[in-house]
Amino acid sequence: MTRAEWLLLPGERGNTATRLDERRTDGMTWSAGNQAQALVHGAAYFTELLAAVRAMRSGDLLLFTDWRGDRDERLGGPGTEVGSVLCQAAGRHVIVKGLLWRSHLDGLRFSEQENRRLGAEIAEAGGECLLDLRVRPGGSHHQKMVVLRHPGRPELDVAYVGGIDLCRNRNDDATHRGDRQSLPMAAAYGPHPPWHDVQLALRGPVVGDVEAVFRERWEDPSPLSRSPATRLSALLHREDTDVGSLPPQAPDPAPCGTHTVQLLRTYPNRLLSGYPFAPDGERSIARGYLKALGRARALIYVEDQYLWSPRVVACFARALTRHPGLRMIGVVPKVPEQDGRLTLPMNLVGRVRALEELRRAGGDRVAVYWPENHAGTPVYVHAKVCVIDDVWASVGSDNINLRSWTHDSELSCALVDESPDPRPPRDPGGLGDGARVFARELRLELMREHLDAQETEGRQAAARTAAPDALCDPAFAFGAFEEAAAALDAWHASGRRGPRPAGRLRRYTAPEMSAAERAVATPLHHVLVDPDGRPFGMRRRNTF
Repeated sequence: MTRAEWLLLPGERGNTATRLDERRTDGMTWSAGNQAQALVHGAAYFTELLAAVRAMRSGDLLLFTDWRGDRDERLGGPGTEVGSVLCQAAGRHVIVKGLLWRSHLDGLRFSEQENRRLGAEIAEAGGECLLDLRVRPGGSHHQKMVVLRHPGRPELDVAYVGGIDLCRNRNDDATHRGDRQSLPMAAAYGPHPPWHDVQLALRGPVVGDVEAVFRERWEDPSPLSRSPATRLSALLHREDTDVGSLPPQAPDPAPCGTHTVQLLRTYPNRLLSGYPFAPDGERSIARGYLKALGRARALIYVEDQYLWSPRVVACFARALTRHPGLRMIGVVPKVPEQDGRLTLPMNLVGRVRALEELRRAGGDRVAVYWPENHAGTPVYVHAKVCVIDDVWASVGSDNINLRSWTHDSELSCALVDESPDPRPPRDPGGLGDGARVFARELRLELMREHLDAQETEGRQAAARTAAPDALCDPAFAFGAFEEAAAALDAWHASGRRGPRPAGRLRRYTAPEMSAAERAVATPLHHVLVDPDGRPFGMRRRNTF
């Protein structure tokens, strides 16, 4: 059975304390019968979220977690600021509960003040939004989810999970002109950084799973922070540190689709007191990748903010070594988010070493690109997406780095569609699984954007039932990216003479780093940028 071969079975999560794997009478660790929709770019997500929240009424339940929340970020036009929309919902007697990462100091370019302001505004309107610092030292709560429940109207229930925060920079679309409400980034991205991201809209029984993840964190009896300084700051700012109760969880929505979804998480091994729902941490995101990569035969397609850490990409490298027909495509940002004489090398060294390992394993079967918009401005890739052999797809908050696989709190969805895709090749991996509609269409939608080959909705629907899409062939898709990037690189090298070639891809070339630069940057990278949140014994064995 395809699901059992690609998804984690009971016991494979490595965390017996969570309620996630005990929610169903059939004992399965996933939910079937769901409908998942990929919302590519913040504009698509924000538009749908705005309409869904505005449709909520008294007694409905709105739950959300976020890494950063900006109360003035507009979901649509004027009057749609995040804070206003959530406060208006609370004013209609919607039960609004939020968990925001407390964050580090704003002097470190994080979001301490912004998260506090959003939380205070929601509390004043009658909701409850807590600043949560129950993390490992140096870590963050990185989950990005919204759950909307409607007692008596379960057909409206929906959960949103992915990489998009409710904050500035995120409200961009496929044109990649950037969010007009911008935060400063590296100079290469300009005053309004173009932003590429993905969120899932989930309907069906999986909504109950996402709600259970929120409830585990909300009901954690540990103090929101163990730091005396943080507690004093909360007192001075009159923050609410008493966790209110949640209404009983409603039954899961009825099945409504063909998508099987498994929720995967990361929680660190906390040094003093573990999470009651993950006392030794959880690394099911890493375990889910390891299992899926064990079946990769044709194409691994990745869009990732980082693609760091030799210890993490080692599992990709092993797959490439075992199967000489396997190809891997990565789409990453051109440069890190922030400039700086110290910040830049600390950020780059992890990627440089990771790409060296991948290319040692796969040679020219590994290709990495960065996208630009039609004005030539680099697009910041914040997406966290992986598609393997057009069967298994993952979308979440987690990046391919050690921090996301061991140290921060993360939430991801691994998805296998029960509907086979009729377009050839029907079984690109040759394992008898057969390509699936959701995974393949997600890959094609992302590839079409990068190749400037977007089709109308009608033409896409026709393509699914009639003429095959050439990009379905992993070898053709790999070559199409290579040719598009070569043409665009050559056009830039010529001084942009003649018409601009179609496509937005540039070949990623890792910067040269001297031995001295590596010697300084590598330990700082491991300690400050990409730490390991596993127990020490597991680090020595390099297992997840």
